[in-house]
Amino acid sequence: MQLTQEEQDILDGRQGETLAKVMRTLVEYGDTFGAERMVKVTAPGHLVTSFGISIMGAVFRVMDELVEAGLHTKEPFTVDPRPIDNADVPANLIQKIVGNITYGNQESYEKQLRAVGLKDENAFTCACYLPEVGNTPKRGDILSWAESSAVVYANSVLGARCNRNSAFIDLFGNILGEVPEFGFLTDEGRKATWVVDVRCEHRPEAQVLGSAIGMKVMEEVPYIKGLAPWLGGRLDDSARAYLKDMGAATASNGAVGLYHVEGITPEAADLGEDLIAEGAKTYVIDDAELERVKASYPNIWKNPDAKPRLAFIGCPHCTLDQLKDWTYRLRKACDDAGEKRVRVPTVVSSAPDVLAEFAKYPEHELLLSTGATLTYICPLMYMDNPMTNLPVITCSNKLRTYTSARYFDEGDLLAIIARGTI
Repeated sequence: MQLTQEEQDILDGRQGETLAKVMRTLVEYGDTFGAERMVKVTAPGHLVTSFGISIMGAVFRVMDELVEAGLHTKEPFTVDPRPIDNADVPANLIQKIVGNITYGNQESYEKQLRAVGLKDENAFTCACYLPEVGNTPKRGDILSWAESSAVVYANSVLGARCNRNSAFIDLFGNILGEVPEFGFLTDEGRKATWVVDVRCEHRPEAQVLGSAIGMKVMEEVPYIKGLAPWLGGRLDDSARAYLKDMGAATASNGAVGLYHVEGITPEAADLGEDLIAEGAKTYVIDDAELERVKASYPNIWKNPDAKPRLAFIGCPHCTLDQLKDWTYRLRKACDDAGEKRVRVPTVVSSAPDVLAEFAKYPEHELLLSTGATLTYICPLMYMDNPMTNLPVITCSNKLRTYTSARYFDEGDLLAIIARGTI
């Protein structure tokens, strides 16, 4: 890499040994991927590592070194969700004890996060870009993020530029205020190498469509045709929520960090098929293909025929409008089943700032009246508790991919929640 004199001075240790280590890490990262230079980070950071799990001793030691050196991010950052909410997420005594042991370093780790630049006590969410949270990059902003669902949203829906980084690469880039330029930070790296042709007769379920795309294109960039009519032809709040969930599935079921939707996402709306690279491959998705993909999901419950004991909604975190929508759908599902409350304990997850805003609306009490609860946690982290052996159901393909949770389309999930059986 070609470094400026200031960058070389940092690498040579003239601003301290610890900052030199930060620079060396980023330079070697850039060299690995063929970067020629560093570029400025132009928007606040978002960190993927939010949990004080006891086995991450190396993480805590590095954080201590950063704090002792007086290093902090150029701007306050947000971070992924907290792992535990014993007040609103069902857990027995043993689960609570094991959870508190598993994440026993949470308090001390959050103290380290505050020391290096955490935005505030509510800054824990995987959907930092939501307006209530306020970490919403602009088109063309250069980011140093790592959370896969946030990276793909920022790249695709917002038109910002960010590579799929790892934990600590995200923090180091925000401390230095620079990242190596390669991949999605370049025009060439943002071109599509797949054309996905959506030919569905029904509005495709966002989570299954994203799953199909992710498993086919893996880490490559898809240009999606035929989806715009199902999104109303414009990038409004409803379309953004749909693309949030679809993108999270592309990133977890595959490794997609950027997609373009013809006529909808910013770059596709401006550049059209000029975004498609020469020799791009084609993948046709119809209703039958989505059914095939969904049928391939395994049931890995210990007892495959068990009754569901818990349902999670909101992975990634729900938007404000999604919270309102789920409220009415939960109420209707219960009414249709002749029930006053849900038969399967149901947890709906969102960002702390979104939950605070939601509490101002009448839908808040209506949702709670169904027996569902609201939480700020990451459902995935909850299920990492070794004592959580419950048969869990969800409409999140990300949660299905990383845990034993079983996936159901939203309509099916609602019916199961209301009647208590699959």
